Amino acid sequence: MSAFSPFDMTRGHKPLDPDFATRIRASFARQGAMKLIGARLARIEPGFVEVELPFRPELTQQHGYFHAGMTSIIADTAAGYAAYSLFPADSTVLTVEFKINFVAPALGRKLVATGRVIRRGRTLTPCQMEVSAVLGGKATVCAAGLATMMCLAGQRDDANR
Repeated sequence: MSAFSPFDMTRGHKPLDPDFATRIRASFARQGAMKLIGARLARIEPGFVEVELPFRPELTQQHGYFHAGMTSIIADTAAGYAAYSLFPADSTVLTVEFKINFVAPALGRKLVATGRVIRRGRTLTPCQMEVSAVLGGKATVCAAGLATMMCLAGQRDDANR
């Protein structure tokens, strides 16, 4: 067994809401952008969320790779829901900022974005984001970044509907 890595951020996160996964699924289902592009939640754990996006030609740029906008939108979403998994039940989440680096072409049959909480804060929660392109059973990291998420305590996630 390897020693603990400071980058293994899924350890030790305790959700404040035991029903966090149901709350995340309901919130994700209200996202018109995720429906539009065909993204889906693949995995939900305390402080960790994975979002998948199957390939469609409409999601590409001129070279046939997934467009950077598609890569960014699922990275942001995965990080946001990773943070939201640790927030109180009577709260919502908003992105404050994110920085993403594209490190390889996003060529694949699907993209898989992961969001991991680095440290839960009372108001601001920094997260790590990573996106891999999956082709022929092989995943290649195509983007990595950091995001800061804000907890809006006392505001329902569906309040603006």
